[in-house]
Amino acid sequence: MTRSPSASAAADSRALLRAIPKVDEAAAWLAAEVEVAAAAGEMQPVVPSRLLKNVVRELLDDYRRRILAGELLTPAALTRDQLLPSLKKRLTARLQPNFRPLINATGVVVHTNLGRSLLPEEATANLMAVAARYSNLEYDLQTGRRGSRYSLVEDLLTELTGAEAALVVNNNAAAVLLVLQTLAAGREVVVSRGQLVEIGGSFRIPEVMARSGARLVEVGATNRTHRRDYEQAIGEETALLLKVHTSNYRISGFTSEVAAEELVELARGYRLPVMEDLGSGSLLDFSRYGLTREPTVQEVLAAGVDVVTFSGDKLLGGPQAGLILGRRELIEQIKKNPLNRALRIDKFTLAALESVLRLYFDEEQACRQIPTLRMLTASYEEIRRRAQRLRRRLKDLPVARCELELVRVNSLVGGGALPEMPLPSCALALKPRQISLHQLEKALRAAPVPVIGRTEDDRLLLDLRTVADNEVVELAAVLQEVLVAGSNEQVA
Repeated sequence: MTRSPSASAAADSRALLRAIPKVDEAAAWLAAEVEVAAAAGEMQPVVPSRLLKNVVRELLDDYRRRILAGELLTPAALTRDQLLPSLKKRLTARLQPNFRPLINATGVVVHTNLGRSLLPEEATANLMAVAARYSNLEYDLQTGRRGSRYSLVEDLLTELTGAEAALVVNNNAAAVLLVLQTLAAGREVVVSRGQLVEIGGSFRIPEVMARSGARLVEVGATNRTHRRDYEQAIGEETALLLKVHTSNYRISGFTSEVAAEELVELARGYRLPVMEDLGSGSLLDFSRYGLTREPTVQEVLAAGVDVVTFSGDKLLGGPQAGLILGRRELIEQIKKNPLNRALRIDKFTLAALESVLRLYFDEEQACRQIPTLRMLTASYEEIRRRAQRLRRRLKDLPVARCELELVRVNSLVGGGALPEMPLPSCALALKPRQISLHQLEKALRAAPVPVIGRTEDDRLLLDLRTVADNEVVELAAVLQEVLVAGSNEQVA
């Protein structure tokens, strides 16, 4: 009797399912391959058997699902020679850390998605030292008694900025929340309507204020706020006046805002504190280096502002942190808030932050050794020379594979800082001929050292402002491998 097509397909599926190797058998194949790769230095010598079996089981389960879904497979696809490449590829992917370093060729210096500021060598060395040994995190070496972790950087911050006292928490959103919760919970905070900003991650000043328990009082208009607006809003329930620096956008044209000095003068008449959230925050006057002028932390404190908050991993060029500086009596209140313990920084942040702050005692040294400052202040000619080095390393790449050209572009500061400050830069523009732009971008992201660029005008731009000198050789090697391998695969 002739079998029906459905019966025949079911029989074929059962035959294919029986052809799937046992997990232990396939794991033995993979283990043997690991030994060979380890001997050649291509893979770590010891791979846990549990991980091997998990990788094998996942792949075989995928094949089982494909067979049951009626996908066209043959017994030959389930042999050792056919399965091993897929198993090795999966194992290699599983052995890679999820959190990995990469090459940032986007031209965005403070790139939030790529880790924001890089740390100087001094900071990474200090991190290694305190990570591998016990430390005086909360131990006073002079008295032999319990100490405060905040004292490890407080003196540096006060000396550098002129603040009376300082406190550091885990990010700037936490800093704003902690200050408002301490000084204004259950009371009113007056802020200009034009300063109710939102930054990345939907961090909005009104929402943070609501979480703190303070009540928002908006004054003025979006584009213009005057001293009289603040004064008319002050009442018995007013706890403080808040100024938020709009570091991630600009309003131009018919605008007006109250200067910090004027706001402080007004607040003093009512015995109210003034708080300013600087957002990005900076200890340097960037206008000296041709960038847009931003108020420095020192200037804001000198204007009489009672509490200043800003980020550690933006224009400061340090680790993620929220810095709170200002009048001693207010900072001491903030330190005693129980919420402070939930927001405190760890020993690694402290180690990195201390190292970065010490570099600021010499501005030239800071600009030379803190990567964020070095990238922001780099000249076009310096970046072009780096781009030329990269181009020379790719001189043997056939034009038939990829068109290469050095082009003038604009980099960005990033991190919500200096939004209107394009930085003249030089990029290597790639226009692949044998693979698509999407395939090139995807292949670079999948490389052992991922490379992230940006696409413009049907080209992939690799902006050399954010590529370090010691990354040029590595970047060239990745490009060579991806373009040649990718083209060969496409031709095959």
